[in-house]
Amino acid sequence: MKIFVLLSRFPYPLEKGDKLRAYHQIKELSKNNEIILCALSDAKVAQSSIDELKKYCSSIEIIRLYKLKIYWNLLVQLLFSNNSLQVSYFYNKQAQKKIDQLLNKYNPDHIYCQLIRVTEYVRNSKIKKTLDYMDALARGMERRIDNAPFYLKPFLKIETTRLKRYEHFILNDFDNTTIISEQDRDLIVNIKNDSIQIVKNGVDYSMFKHRQEEKKYDLIFTGNMAYPPNIDCAVFLANEVMPLVWNTHPNVNLAIVGATPDSKVIALKSEKIIVTGWVEDMSEYYAASKIFVAPMQIGTGLQNKLLEAMAMKLPCVTSSLANNALGAEHNKSALIGENYNDYSKYIVSLIENKDLCNSIAENGFEFVKQNYTWEGTTLILENLMTSK
Repeated sequence: MKIFVLLSRFPYPLEKGDKLRAYHQIKELSKNNEIILCALSDAKVAQSSIDELKKYCSSIEIIRLYKLKIYWNLLVQLLFSNNSLQVSYFYNKQAQKKIDQLLNKYNPDHIYCQLIRVTEYVRNSKIKKTLDYMDALARGMERRIDNAPFYLKPFLKIETTRLKRYEHFILNDFDNTTIISEQDRDLIVNIKNDSIQIVKNGVDYSMFKHRQEEKKYDLIFTGNMAYPPNIDCAVFLANEVMPLVWNTHPNVNLAIVGATPDSKVIALKSEKIIVTGWVEDMSEYYAASKIFVAPMQIGTGLQNKLLEAMAMKLPCVTSSLANNALGAEHNKSALIGENYNDYSKYIVSLIENKDLCNSIAENGFEFVKQNYTWEGTTLILENLMTSK
């Protein structure tokens, strides 16, 4: 089958969750199908990134979106329409014309869209098509409102309303829809949301593989540090959780590892808190750490960072919010907390109890190995696309 994959950004390097999901799905789908990749991009894509995707795609098309046009379009849509700004950011008429030409040129059997950001381009196409919501964007936006600066709150409220409406109506324009977890599916406001197929993420076990190395970091938290839920988590961890840990274990350090750290994250740097910025190989940092912590307070979707840490046999401490999508068993595969007292208590328990540390690590590894593989999850997607 010839599949036209339409993305809101180029799926490499793998510093964002949507890129990670798209990259591995393309890799798996390419084993039995021809992949034509069409990616929007508001920045120049490195040739090395293009070369990486050439391994799996018969054709690669990149459509540049220029910031001046993007910002003008956003202003117009905000003032004179009820359209979602998330969707408007990635849409323009020149790109529409190019995508129409590409569909005529390649004549694919199926269109696969990742995220509602790109659905306007193909929603009226007669070609069979699948939308991957990935996660519930509207609810994720809504959860940011309380912690946002006062001047952003009105815009976030407007966008939340618009996103909910768009998520509702776009479902009816696609033959198939998928999402990353049951938790996110339940947040899509549509009477037919039970028709949305759950397609989880996986782990690249060849990269995230347990190995014995010198431990430089007691605790580690990872992710794209420009992403608001990660910023919020890093600040919460440093300011609310770590002081309680330091009360009994003053020498414990924390590594905050991930691309483009926000100024709020950079400000957390100290003798005991390391902020790395972008790293070439995240697995090196997991291997050099003792305990993984991700007390996520806002956000939606499945936390890839938890899957990676578990795959590398790190004992994990996380929140019930993050675990709703993950589905780990408390006190067996992970330690699940509700507040800063819980998180600090669990961290101290893992520091002081080596048997507990090893047990959570081993059980966590078995849990992800059984439930999260890119081969297995992408097969669900492939069967969905070929069955209709």
